[in-house]
Amino acid sequence: METLDKATLLDRYTEIRKVTMELIEPLEPEDFIIQSNADVSPPKWHIAHTTWFFERMILKEFKPAYEEFNAEFDFLFNSYYNTIGPYQPRHERGVLSRPTVGEIIAYRHYVDGQIHELLSETESSDVQKKLAQLIHMGLQHEQQHQELILMDVKYNFFVNPLFPTYLKSAEPQASERKPAAFVEFEGGLVEIGHQGEGFAFDNESPRHKVWLEPFQLATEPVTNGEYLEFIEAGGYEQPEHWLSDGWGVVKKNNWKAPLYWLKNEQGAWSIFTLGGVKNLNPHEPVSHVSFYEADAFSRWKGKRLPTEAEWEHASQGIAIEGNTMEQELYHPSAARGEMNEATLAKMFGDVWEWTSSAYASYPGSKPLEGALGEYNAKFMSNQMILRGGSCATPASHIRSTYRNFFPPDKRWQFGGFRLADDQI
Repeated sequence: METLDKATLLDRYTEIRKVTMELIEPLEPEDFIIQSNADVSPPKWHIAHTTWFFERMILKEFKPAYEEFNAEFDFLFNSYYNTIGPYQPRHERGVLSRPTVGEIIAYRHYVDGQIHELLSETESSDVQKKLAQLIHMGLQHEQQHQELILMDVKYNFFVNPLFPTYLKSAEPQASERKPAAFVEFEGGLVEIGHQGEGFAFDNESPRHKVWLEPFQLATEPVTNGEYLEFIEAGGYEQPEHWLSDGWGVVKKNNWKAPLYWLKNEQGAWSIFTLGGVKNLNPHEPVSHVSFYEADAFSRWKGKRLPTEAEWEHASQGIAIEGNTMEQELYHPSAARGEMNEATLAKMFGDVWEWTSSAYASYPGSKPLEGALGEYNAKFMSNQMILRGGSCATPASHIRSTYRNFFPPDKRWQFGGFRLADDQI
């Protein structure tokens, strides 16, 4: 766990909390309540829940005689911690017109002030260390919700026939590109998992050995143009490419293309983005596809998805940089220039990349103690792992060991994929 002095820790706390408030600046009051399906949450709930996390996990545990801003918020803004108590059902977060957005912002300011007080008053080194650990976790949690705010606003705006624009951006330029190549890895006995330097969630540890057979990994994620070939070849009508559950989801939901793709009467494709509706750029990484779609495309191409161990091993030594939240594009970008056939590109940023690995604990992993034990461990069922980060992920939130996870049918997250194969 990274340790910082009080001043640096407070600076980081202030900066990350500030980013959340900057993300909601383009929104109008009416936007804060909308919950267009059970997966998304209203922006108002996100800014309240992230504040509740600091209040419930830190202030109520460590600040003597702490006075809650509003005791009823413990029910309204608890997300899923059953050990803490009952909570507002997830699918009913959008029915809360009160408390108002103004009250929630006042709540944030109150809790921020109390966190500053707590750190300045704490002298015990042991308590300071524990507080630092919890604040780091709270900030990583807040960054998760920063991405969720962008994901959820995008979906809420998409179901509006007016297709509102969150943030205007330039029309992306298309450029001719060569198809992705494959980089070979010899495999063998490798190590994956967090090494103990810097922050990591409990599900990233312990570091352990994994045997990998020789494999290949594509130099970049699958693009819109490549995926369009799958659509035009009848991929959504051919059950032989699909897992049984995936085929059932496709038929039930009448999927014909990735989420946010739009086709006009002339057959031309466009795509809804946080910057408005734009022409489909064939050279951008395909995004907003489910695990089932990624897997079906891979089978159609005669390839497969990488395992998370293959992905992490291949990512070693690659700088964590790219099209992340800080670029404010909030949309995957096309690779620039000529691809180096021996180099992996776009491993971090642009799109989270689906793997073929189910979400399960690492050997020897143990959940955190207390309520925080519910943070990750209880979701290790019916979920698939994604790696790498997206155009909506803060750069400082990304790690090569980071294990994102979603159910295989979900696609409102910025999820794409790259192909893998066994070495012949």
